[in-house]
Amino acid sequence: MNQKTYDCYVKILKTELVPALGCTEPIALAYASAKAVDVLGDFPDRMEALCSGNIIKNVKGVKVPNSGGLKGVEAAVILGAAGGDASKVLEVLESVQEKDRERTAALLKDRFCTCLLKEGVPNLYIEIHAFKGAETAVVRIEQTHTNITFISRNGAVLFEKEAVSQEAMTDKSLLNLNDIITFAEEVDLDLVKDCLERQIEYNMAISEEGLKNNWGAGVGRTILETFGQDVRWKSIARAAAGSDARMSGCSLPVIIISGSGNQGMTCSLPVIEYARSTGASHEKLLRALCISNLTAQDQKRYIGPLSAYCGAVCAAAGAGAGITYLCGGTAEQIENTVINTIVNAGGITCDGAKPSCAAKIFSSLQAAFLGHSLAMKGFRFEAGEGLAMDTAEDTVKAIGYMGREGMRQTDIEILNMMIGKTDLSSI
Repeated sequence: MNQKTYDCYVKILKTELVPALGCTEPIALAYASAKAVDVLGDFPDRMEALCSGNIIKNVKGVKVPNSGGLKGVEAAVILGAAGGDASKVLEVLESVQEKDRERTAALLKDRFCTCLLKEGVPNLYIEIHAFKGAETAVVRIEQTHTNITFISRNGAVLFEKEAVSQEAMTDKSLLNLNDIITFAEEVDLDLVKDCLERQIEYNMAISEEGLKNNWGAGVGRTILETFGQDVRWKSIARAAAGSDARMSGCSLPVIIISGSGNQGMTCSLPVIEYARSTGASHEKLLRALCISNLTAQDQKRYIGPLSAYCGAVCAAAGAGAGITYLCGGTAEQIENTVINTIVNAGGITCDGAKPSCAAKIFSSLQAAFLGHSLAMKGFRFEAGEGLAMDTAEDTVKAIGYMGREGMRQTDIEILNMMIGKTDLSSI
């Protein structure tokens, strides 16, 4: 492969595989809030959060980490203001103490923060207003969870930049499945080892927590109790257990991808467990993780950061590709694993971040393991069968277009039902 593509893939891995404490949407709110308090220079009298529909959707049902079980936009904003450290970015709530949780609970009752839907903005959009008497501060985040595009104090603009798309921030136009496989086989692992080793360490830690203790619906533990210790079930349980813990407020950080902890765990934990259970070398595992992470990114670049398409499917297809590589699969078999997975499970919708995400991870990874098994037998869903196209990359594009454009109205209707704008009794 050419040097430009090689360097691009290294940069994508280093940029995408970063730590975050808790579900990234409430964390992004807390980060913007903590930053707004810093800009204001004092604790505000009240705050407002203007959010895109997808932010509201992904925060409504998930517990804010280190909050003592609180949920929702207002809880995330207030906790960020009360105890957040903006300098820690996606680990902004790591330093929260009991006094901060108590203050947050009290301010929630006093309606200290108001959440408003902001229309006509990118799917990932947060604007925090902090007020202290006549003093004001505004912080805006767009396109990615840490991308501050605007800061003002008392109406004076302190910082402003163009809200470029996520794709423009890290060039992913060179991603394609064939080059991803070549890169994984050829890359000097010293260039990416640190971020991959951290992904293994952090994500395995939260998975262990999810398997050992009662978090959420206990999907990961239930998988093992119901289906046993076969390597496939263990691999799926790993990812589901991590989501069990993360979606229910566990304070352990994870390594995200596409701005998502659930996706970061889904495309890494099954590959890690499968490699360890089957005795694959550590080098083979790291190369498999290159395939898994980059394959997930290849799909997400066509869909966008937030949509009605469940990102766990993209991540699961990546995990399936990584597992096929671990099993000695050819480039064709790895590509066919991706086709078989997304043609099967590509219709799973995203109705926000919440404990049931662990169940969607379970379903997506079942599809990935089936796709892997079919590919290893030489089977793929053929072009013309639904959205299966002539090539793996064209199939990824077709499913991505469906997720981005075809499901746009679906996203709106999901949000309307979640915030009570749809009268279900009239349906």
